[in-house]
Amino acid sequence: MTAPQRPLDRLCQELTTVLGRDPKGKAVAALLERYAREEGDWAQWTFFDAGTYTRNLVHRSSLYELLILGWEAGQASPIHDHDGQHCWMAVLEGPMQEVHFRAAGPGAPLTQGALRTFERGEVAYIADEIALHRVQATPAARGVSLHLYSSPIDTCRTYDPTSGEARRLAVGYHSVRGVLCGEKSAASVRAEWAAV
Repeated sequence: MTAPQRPLDRLCQELTTVLGRDPKGKAVAALLERYAREEGDWAQWTFFDAGTYTRNLVHRSSLYELLILGWEAGQASPIHDHDGQHCWMAVLEGPMQEVHFRAAGPGAPLTQGALRTFERGEVAYIADEIALHRVQATPAARGVSLHLYSSPIDTCRTYDPTSGEARRLAVGYHSVRGVLCGEKSAASVRAEWAAV
């Protein structure tokens, strides 16, 4: 007898189908919203770290990368772009906040835009032509968010809000499908997924 398929694995199959037909993924937000509102199997694949938010890999293919990010209260990402890719964020546990920024030019400070708060089940979308952004847990509570990048992002640019200076950042993983990475590099994790 086969074990029943996890809701998170079903979501990955649905995302593969949808993104295979429509690379801009107009139906992606609806899939993520439904999963975030109705399911809870993500909890067993989520880790937290007092020093930084965690990036927990669920699935990676040439079409997309799906991660669960675990945030202790008050933790925030750097201000960053998405290397030209599409990004959706569904809140699994929250609330979570997103702050938009605009680059005024080399050597100029960033201009802060809207601050939005998202509750469990709500979905945000960002692309570089919209804005740079920072994602953060509120000071009062832990947060968990589900991030879909289409296509996968191996590096992005982070920005200093005062100088506007950008730096290239290689992104990695804290865990893969519920197993801590330890000393395993992001490159070796990506190589393993490419072989699947």
